[in-house]
Amino acid sequence: MDLVLHRAYFKEGTNGTLFNSDKFLCHTIELPWNNNKRNVSCIPEGTYEVEPRFSKRFQHHLILKDVKGRSFILFHPANDALKELQGCIAPVTYLSGIGKGVYSRDAMQKLLSLVYQAKDRKETILLTIKSQNYEHCRTL
Repeated sequence: MDLVLHRAYFKEGTNGTLFNSDKFLCHTIELPWNNNKRNVSCIPEGTYEVEPRFSKRFQHHLILKDVKGRSFILFHPANDALKELQGCIAPVTYLSGIGKGVYSRDAMQKLLSLVYQAKDRKETILLTIKSQNYEHCRTL
C-alpha cells in the first residue's frame, strides 16, 4: 500500500494532505520544520515503512520505521500540533488552522482500517512525504 503525504510548511506548524493510491484519505498536522530536531520538528521528507502498533497511551496507532536521527515517530490522534505532538504525525478530518485540525480520532480510524486491510493482504505499507508542488499551476 502506498500512502503519499503532501505537506505545506508554515512557521507555526505543518499541514498536510494524505492520499492512498491518489485518493484523498485525510488531512494531517505536524510540528513546523526545525531541522529534524527531536521533539520539536516534523521529520524529513522521504519514504518510510509504516507498521501498526499498540500502546496503552495511544491504543492502536502506526509507527514509522527507520527515520534518520529519530525514533518512535508515530501516527496518532491529536488536534493541536504544538500542544500534543513531539515530532509525530496526526491525521485529522478537517484542518482548522496551521498545525490544527478536528476529528482526529475519526481520521485515525479510517487510516488504521486501510492499514490493517493491507497487512491482512501481506502488503508492505510505505509512506512518501513530499512538499506540495504548485509549479504546474504557474502560467508562462
